[in-house]
Amino acid sequence: MGISKKIAIDLGTANSVVLVIGEGIVINEPTVVAVSADDRKVLAVGNAAKEMLGKTPESIEAIKPLKDGVIADYVITEAMLHYFLDRSGGRIRFVKPEVMIAVPAGVSSVESRAVLEAALSAGARMAYLIPEPLAAAIGADLPIGDASGNMIINSGGGTTETAVITLGGIVVSGSARVAGNQLDETIAAYIRKKYSLLVGENTAEEVKISIGSALPLPKELEMEVKGRDTISGLPRTIIIRSSEVVNAIEPTLKEMVTEVKKVLEKTPPEIVGDIIDKGIVMSGGTAKLRNIDKFITKETGLPAHVADDPLLCVVKGVATALENLELFEKSIIRR
Repeated sequence: MGISKKIAIDLGTANSVVLVIGEGIVINEPTVVAVSADDRKVLAVGNAAKEMLGKTPESIEAIKPLKDGVIADYVITEAMLHYFLDRSGGRIRFVKPEVMIAVPAGVSSVESRAVLEAALSAGARMAYLIPEPLAAAIGADLPIGDASGNMIINSGGGTTETAVITLGGIVVSGSARVAGNQLDETIAAYIRKKYSLLVGENTAEEVKISIGSALPLPKELEMEVKGRDTISGLPRTIIIRSSEVVNAIEPTLKEMVTEVKKVLEKTPPEIVGDIIDKGIVMSGGTAKLRNIDKFITKETGLPAHVADDPLLCVVKGVATALENLELFEKSIIRR
């Protein structure tokens, strides 16, 4: 009989990362599933499915099964988890794997149960859930077991979660449904309004990654953007500059910071002192936006810095928690 594998999953709205303990990261792909429209059969998952977004014929749908960090389409999420476990070698063995999945801190018991059921139906022997910001803090190597406070902002595709953690648990947390996806939508809306040009979400994301910044850059960047003219209906190309992106996304970033400030307002005064000393740590895909740490500092007055490997903090933290269940017992939901 084989040994049960331990699989850590960061099931993100935009991107999913799967780590097999003892083997490392085996999947790091977009959370997108392509299905046939008539029988809902899964045709592609991850990178292959994302390439189909906005390009599929009527017979194929490209679906993002998670919305704002929680399951929007249970059947498709289960199919995606099947795919992850198959790719990880977790379902081919005689012994089913133990699986731990990171979920937003504010999920309801119904949403938690849906994720656990999906994992078990996909082939897990045991399924556990851990709050995303706690996993991110563990993965960012914050000293969360100490009596002093640590603050983390984990901003992915669908949600930005802020949490204050001490003694291995979350003291205060808040979640804003403002993150990478909304930044992409803001950029697409700006291009449509200013240039009368329709662009897809993949193009808007490329603009954000290539020339986007939370604050003005010392040297202006520019990028060629192709889309469809809203007036003539014909293809057209424009040049967009980084300063335009900075101005376009500022209101969305300020919305994100509003939630951070709310968490700070609810934080016990003794812990606030620790945060002033240590600063705020940022993780998640949106932490890769240029100057976002400086923007957070400007808006809150607190030092902020981006964790090493911000995209992988959550999955690394999930893996550590899965190997040390007894240490995080009070924060883990199991089934």
